[in-house]
Amino acid sequence: MGRYILRRLGFYLIAAWASLTLNFVIPRLAPGDPAAAMFARFEGKVAPEAMGALRAAFGFTDAPLHAQYFTYLKHLVQGDLGMSYAYFPARVSEVIGTGLMWTVGLAGVAVIISFVVGSFLGVLAAWNRGGWLDSGLAPALAFLGAFPYFWLAMLALYLFGFVLGWFPLRHAYGHDMEPGLSFAFAADVARHAVLPASSIVVATLGGWMLGMRNTMVATLGTDSIRLAHARGLPPRQVMLRYAARNALLPNVTSFGMAVGFVLSGSLLTEIVFSYPGTGYLLILAVRNQDYPLMQGLFLVITLAVLAANFAVDLLCLWLDPRTRAHA
Repeated sequence: MGRYILRRLGFYLIAAWASLTLNFVIPRLAPGDPAAAMFARFEGKVAPEAMGALRAAFGFTDAPLHAQYFTYLKHLVQGDLGMSYAYFPARVSEVIGTGLMWTVGLAGVAVIISFVVGSFLGVLAAWNRGGWLDSGLAPALAFLGAFPYFWLAMLALYLFGFVLGWFPLRHAYGHDMEPGLSFAFAADVARHAVLPASSIVVATLGGWMLGMRNTMVATLGTDSIRLAHARGLPPRQVMLRYAARNALLPNVTSFGMAVGFVLSGSLLTEIVFSYPGTGYLLILAVRNQDYPLMQGLFLVITLAVLAANFAVDLLCLWLDPRTRAHA
């Protein structure tokens, strides 16, 4: 098993190195550089003599390419992702850190809730085939999941925010609130998160439920489950410990990929609600041609997906003894 873990870790480290290298090479293949774009944007406000300093600040120097590459890696090890010129003079790491906090709090919690509730409903639907969960709720959630999640977000915003006025229309907290560790601020943040989080949960719940339900049905027909019934084990133990644990593996694997959905910030949902997460930051970075911020977001999302998939591999080793036997 140790050799298997080391092999998988080596694979993810190579993938991470490839991502870092692409993150360095691609901007240098594009015409121009961030300093030139910033100079054009602030024409008349930035002296031409400052171009050299700006290019050095953004990592574009006249040094050989391999020297620039090692300097780039050194800065990454120190946690320096460069300087954002849309938020100049803020560092990219500071800008991403702020957006990441809101995205993990919103989309991260929403996806976890959707995964846990959807998987559990799928187990119950498969165990009680033909019941109202299987014949009524599953098709209804699949129907809702067929709609684009940004459309559900706009519908929720119009109905519950604009028409009924139950929830705020935009942002992560009210403009009259002072951010801090207080119950009033936390309650206001939770109230602002209800509509965007609910739209994500409703849009993804059916997929988790149907995936778990179909895998669970196949698992219930295996010899191991028949043997568990023949031994007289309690039905709840058979359902959860034997059937659900084996059927959960495909959903766990998909959950690792869903992290990309989380850290890309549920892009359109954040735009609909003007939520200040990483998805909203990405749109602003593209609109302002902020290459360092785009690079930083790409890198953070890629590394997070790789880390999540490595964690899923370890979780599958723990959940499935057969995986440990062949590792």
